[in-house]
Amino acid sequence: MIDWARVDELRFEIGSDSFAEVVDLFLDEVEGVVMRLKTQPNPARFESDLHFLKGGAWNLGFAEFGALCQDGERKAALGHRDGIDIPRIVDVYFTSRDIFLAGLTDRGRSGVFAA
Repeated sequence: MIDWARVDELRFEIGSDSFAEVVDLFLDEVEGVVMRLKTQPNPARFESDLHFLKGGAWNLGFAEFGALCQDGERKAALGHRDGIDIPRIVDVYFTSRDIFLAGLTDRGRSGVFAA
């Protein structure tokens, strides 16, 4: 669900302070779009919303979420919006987020993220 190698790589590339900022920004921006998909889905925006989510997801190691967004984006581009499982995308985001945040805490304790 989470590509921890990607998470470690990103954190190493940009440093701990910048990494924390990226995580906060990612969660804030992505969660806004995810909540819109959940509460006010607009099929006309699926392609652009899923493209946005996919980029952020893969950048931060949310592998399964990113793959679902890519699949949905492709379906939307082909006009198959009814085939996009928005509830699953939303559920996988929240599950991924919880696993990610717990993993960051665990990795911090184990010294993986020590500066």
